[in-house]
Amino acid sequence: MPTPGYRRKELTETGHAGNNIVAIFVTASNQKEAEKIADILLNQKLVACANIIPGISSFFWWEGKKESSTETLLILKSTLTHLEEIINAVKRIHSYTVPEVIAIPVIGGNEHYLKWVREIVLHD
Repeated sequence: MPTPGYRRKELTETGHAGNNIVAIFVTASNQKEAEKIADILLNQKLVACANIIPGISSFFWWEGKKESSTETLLILKSTLTHLEEIINAVKRIHSYTVPEVIAIPVIGGNEHYLKWVREIVLHD
């Protein structure tokens, strides 16, 4: 059984610890809106990659009522450095009053991919 410090050492040696990469989930009303959001964020190099998954079923509470909707999910890859700018951009262009924009830290992955994400969005 590895010692408690083993995992921390392993992450540091492979370049994953503190990599600052986040996966950001944004739901959109439809494919067209998702593509518009992705295009704007990519053009501004706020994200390195945008995946669009159409036809997700969403169930949620809105204005005191349980609702459901078919939406399109964007999964965006960027860095924590750009998160606030991404949130503000999505809020400006999104059709929803309260758009979902949530970031999940990436704790590891293909180090070449993570390096690529950083190189794309940390352009300046």
